[in-house]
Amino acid sequence: MSVLIRQFARYALRKAAANPQVQAKAAEAARFAVEEAKEVARDEDRPRAAGRAVRRALDKLKGGA
Repeated sequence: MSVLIRQFARYALRKAAANPQVQAKAAEAARFAVEEAKEVARDEDRPRAAGRAVRRALDKLKGGA
């Protein structure tokens, strides 16, 4: 079963990678993740900063902020 899910995921990723709009969205998401990681690394209270970063990411996924 796991092999089937893995193959489906690969297929979906290949199809998405061929789409320029999806590529742009993935690049934007990667930049967002890098900025959040930098902010967490700079903060003195890293667990709290990581929690805030996760909350911002979830809010962004939901379309909130």
